[in-house]
Amino acid sequence: MATVRKALKGVLLDLSGTIHIDNKVTPNAVEALKKLRAEGINVRFVTNSTKTSDERLYKKLISLGFELERKEIFTSLSAAKRLVLDRGCRPLLLLEDAALEQFADVDQSPPYNAVVVGLAPSKFDYEHMNCAFRALLGGADLIGIHRAKYYAQTEHHLSMGPGGFVAALEYAADKQAILVGKPAKEFYQLALADMRLLESPESVAMIGDDVLADLGGGAQDLGLQRYLVRTGKYRANDETKAQTPLDGTFDTFSDLVDALVRG
Repeated sequence: MATVRKALKGVLLDLSGTIHIDNKVTPNAVEALKKLRAEGINVRFVTNSTKTSDERLYKKLISLGFELERKEIFTSLSAAKRLVLDRGCRPLLLLEDAALEQFADVDQSPPYNAVVVGLAPSKFDYEHMNCAFRALLGGADLIGIHRAKYYAQTEHHLSMGPGGFVAALEYAADKQAILVGKPAKEFYQLALADMRLLESPESVAMIGDDVLADLGGGAQDLGLQRYLVRTGKYRANDETKAQTPLDGTFDTFSDLVDALVRG
């Protein structure tokens, strides 16, 4: 049953599959975001999208009609770059060209001491994967930006996410990946701290279309309110896959906002 637990101070909002799918906005999502802000609720956008740089993503959202500030977006891509810089890595980057620009100021010269894997369909071939495998055998760390099984490429078609490719490298090189995006607790904490709600996570909701990557792991451990939407990658009965009961499941983000406002 779709319910709303309590009034909120903040919302962590997934992007792809929740408020848009590729270049199409989910039903009434632009208006719903405005309605949410009008209630005085803090909003931060938390996404595992790694096909484009943060700047390109921001411009895309603006072009779709969403009103937001660049600093409100927290991406797993930026979290991966932060980790690379903190560790002084020289990474081999399995990323799409539109995302590589975010690492333009990072030393990427061999020998590599890290392999970074995001959603990179054009790089998931034997040549690139074998190059990554050899770097891992040479001692490089494996950094998985996230390990989603699949994503909604269009409104009607799912495509493989990077999770299977991260798993293949883990298996082949006998090495555990370091994960930086959702559902890692540290990733959510970055956005909570920015909203100054790190000490009261129970007053913050995470909204997404992936019951595991959006609403599992750190979202569950931190005690966030967790709401699933039946758009994007949602499949029938996904809510039953949650380790602990969700706070609600709604047909769309807009329907959830209406419930929040009424509540």
